[in-house]
Amino acid sequence: MAYAATAGTSHSLTSAPTGVLALQRALVWLAGASGAIVFIEPSPYELVTLTACVLFFATGLRMRLVFMPLLFTLIVLNVGYSIGAVPFLDKPEVVNWILTSWYMAITVIFFAMVMSEDTEARLDMLRRGLIVGAMIASLAGIAGYFRLVPGGYDLLTLYDRARGTFKDPNVLGAFLILPALFTLQSVVSDRFGKAFRNAIAFGIISLAILLSFSRAAWGGLVITAAFMLALMVFTSRSQAQRSRIIVMTLIAAILAVALIAVLLSVGSVADMFKQRASFDQSYDEGRFGRFGRHILGAQMALELPFGIGPLQFHTYFPEDTHNSYLNAFMSGGWISGICYPALVFVTAIIGFRYIYMRVPWQRGYLAVFSAFLGFVGESFIIDTDHWRHFWMMLGTMWGMYAAAERYRAMSARIIDESSAAS
Repeated sequence: MAYAATAGTSHSLTSAPTGVLALQRALVWLAGASGAIVFIEPSPYELVTLTACVLFFATGLRMRLVFMPLLFTLIVLNVGYSIGAVPFLDKPEVVNWILTSWYMAITVIFFAMVMSEDTEARLDMLRRGLIVGAMIASLAGIAGYFRLVPGGYDLLTLYDRARGTFKDPNVLGAFLILPALFTLQSVVSDRFGKAFRNAIAFGIISLAILLSFSRAAWGGLVITAAFMLALMVFTSRSQAQRSRIIVMTLIAAILAVALIAVLLSVGSVADMFKQRASFDQSYDEGRFGRFGRHILGAQMALELPFGIGPLQFHTYFPEDTHNSYLNAFMSGGWISGICYPALVFVTAIIGFRYIYMRVPWQRGYLAVFSAFLGFVGESFIIDTDHWRHFWMMLGTMWGMYAAAERYRAMSARIIDESSAAS
């Protein structure tokens, strides 16, 4: 709490009392940490974000005009979902799906408003919370996979894959990517003591991602890490800093390869790795395989303006859509089908504008932006539309956009005033 009261005060854009700032920052940390425990419903994340919403609004959280397009798009998106759900409101799972969608929209606006003020400190608290949550989820998954705790294998694994504190190994792997990027940033750029601690954390998180045996998470970690590190090199302020990032990246890559080689010497790990690394999975191939369903579903979407309703795709095909953009069309018709990709892709495109902007939270921004782009791509092959950390990142991105514009305007005003005074 002492850190929460003092972090980032030099760049704070809010005039709240110190005690209120400490409470707000602590709530942001708790939201990040609680996002790792979602195997029960309502999850701790729902309870924490709901409590945080109430307390933030009670202590002066403000809606900004810049968020009106975001708010409008989220409302229209969920109106489409709600219209599509009308014929199925007698089914509890459909009602729960709709309520969850509306709640996810609320969290987007909440995180956007939260991150638009006191941005440096709040983003740092979110980073710390996510890393703590990732460590809890990772250690649980690793302990369960290697049977280190009684009964842990049945509780913390699924289909011989680590799931930790999540219901699904794929969601565990996806959640861990952003915390992994945060720790990797420290490894390649911070002083030795902090870098060493984060190297241990990065190793644990990476091991959990490997043991989740999620191909999307494997590829996501490699691609987003490479993209983020490239951005860090391009945005570095000195040649020495760029050289350190490159050298430390090479060392980290060598150690990662060595770790994988050691793990693959374990028979059960090697067998599962070989199975999951194959691109000829039965559920991916054929007319009704994953990609075949995408084509057939897209053809249906063109013919059904109101879709087929939430959670109804599996009544037409053997499995769910495994494509969030297609799922938007199927669940909410053309209304949601247009709004969802528009929201996601516009957010991503806007994000490129702020890569080189010298704001105090630039390093954290690069990690969040890289992870978000990874989810944009992953959404083509899996249903991410109810992943809490995805919506948290989307809201955080919009909050940082607003904060960056305010910071730029403030910096320009200071420069103008200095010029006038001289």
